Amino acid sequence: MENMPLVELINVSKSYEFTAEGQPLWVLEDLDLRVEPGERLAIVGPSGSGKSTLLNLIGTLDEPTKGRVLLAGKDLAQFTQRQRAGIRNREIGFVFQMHYLMNQCTALENVLVPTLADKTDRQTKQQLQQRAIRLLGRVGLADKLSSRPGELSGGERQRVAVVRALINQPKLLLADEPTGSLDEASAEKLVDLLVELNREEQVTLLMVTHSTALAQRMDTILELAGEKLKPKENSR
Repeated sequence: MENMPLVELINVSKSYEFTAEGQPLWVLEDLDLRVEPGERLAIVGPSGSGKSTLLNLIGTLDEPTKGRVLLAGKDLAQFTQRQRAGIRNREIGFVFQMHYLMNQCTALENVLVPTLADKTDRQTKQQLQQRAIRLLGRVGLADKLSSRPGELSGGERQRVAVVRALINQPKLLLADEPTGSLDEASAEKLVDLLVELNREEQVTLLMVTHSTALAQRMDTILELAGEKLKPKENSR
């Protein structure tokens, strides 16, 4: 089907606990969103506005209270939890504010962790390892393959996390405040890297950030406030 968005949200709402008056507390209400293949999109907004909740819905980590979430035209509600986990592992990559690397594993081993969920033959495992080595070299970590997280800087750990998110060649990369734990220089370098990999790997990039300056590196900026999404003023 032509012109099919990679991600589409249709009238999506999300509520959690009830208020003292017995009413649901709505975090997101009647959101519509369309993300095209290869697009770079930033979502900005104040803390507590629901940005991470929105990413969790898109990334199949949570389910909407109302509405539909589609990935490449597939309604995620039609799949079982196990099937969604498979989709999440194969088609979506995640980069969080914290790297969540396994301290006992090397950089190379950490990158290969997402590949362990699927049974693969020896040739495929070798191909995945070569891809991991190539990507770690691409992000400037060719000499850090055997280093453990404690031997890496904060920026290096986040680069390992980015490569881990890309190892299964996902269609979509979700980045939730990926520079939040980094200094300004390291943050700028990481966003430069994400933009470059968006082009090289042809992966759609959806980033949540507090930083308007970093958001300006994306094609589109949306603001989440008052449970609604709207174009950010002065965005390109």
